[in-house]
Amino acid sequence: MRILLSDIAALRHGPRIREAAAHAVLVPVPPEGPLPDPVGAEIAFVTRDLFVGGTRHRLNPRFLRFVEFLAAAPALRWVQTFSAGTDLHVYQDMLARGLLVTNSTGASAPAVAQTAVTGLMALARQFPRIAAAQRRHAWEPLYAAPEPRDVTGQTALIIGTGPIGQEIGRLCRAFGLRSLGVRRDAAAGIPPGFDAVAGFAALPELLPRTDWLILACPLTETTRGLVDARALALLPPDRHLVNISRGGVVEETALLDALRSGHLAGAFLDVFALEPLPAESPFWDLPNVIVSPHSAAASDGLPDRVAAIFCDNLLRWEAGATLRNLARPGP
Repeated sequence: MRILLSDIAALRHGPRIREAAAHAVLVPVPPEGPLPDPVGAEIAFVTRDLFVGGTRHRLNPRFLRFVEFLAAAPALRWVQTFSAGTDLHVYQDMLARGLLVTNSTGASAPAVAQTAVTGLMALARQFPRIAAAQRRHAWEPLYAAPEPRDVTGQTALIIGTGPIGQEIGRLCRAFGLRSLGVRRDAAAGIPPGFDAVAGFAALPELLPRTDWLILACPLTETTRGLVDARALALLPPDRHLVNISRGGVVEETALLDALRSGHLAGAFLDVFALEPLPAESPFWDLPNVIVSPHSAAASDGLPDRVAAIFCDNLLRWEAGATLRNLARPGP
């Protein structure tokens, strides 16, 4: 069993991989210089260290070198990725080639959910207002109108009920919010963390009852441009948006209009249609927006959680069982 992976991943995860598959032969791919022989390598492990320093729209040279190397591996059959989403074109190309691609759904759920709810609470407690006063060296207690609204009893509408959405729902409920989920198949039942779920067709009925619209869904044909001007208009005035999914789920022109007009009270945005967010983007300077540089999953424990998923899949691979987190071709 020959496994292609980065030199960093081989050092960090080698012992764990060999514990799961004692006869595994690790084939490290260096960031530069001669490449190893890919012949006979059926498995590849794409780790975050390859991606760091790049973005979805500006892939870094090391990641591109590794992916191009995989494209030339004649025996490659299965690729394990570090991310939860596989809508990136390189992964879609692998799927189109007939490779099995597995993602790391669940590994980032704790950090992403904590980020989403931290963004929610920062907006609820008017931290942007406090930060603006701090920059002016002004002592401005929040007891003056508009005072922060109690979140207890408010409704969080969470688009996406996977591991991240479930953890967001659980944390929202801990703060006293009611968690409603939107999923592709509402008949599949209510996942952990939610008070109720509905299908996408119910959005026009749910949005007028929403205080916090939280996006935690993959980018698909169904979700692309889902939050448009019509959806935002259905929200009551002075509500909030939290996006930790993909920038393409939101029509950004409509979002800017809603934020500038005051119809939307504020937004926590970790993802954007174009990343890095251009310096001239209006989002940077809106007083009711918290911009986060696509870092919701950042956590020193993430690499080990991803490696645990990979090692579990290695055991399944050897046993001839179905792999965990199999990706499907997308739009």
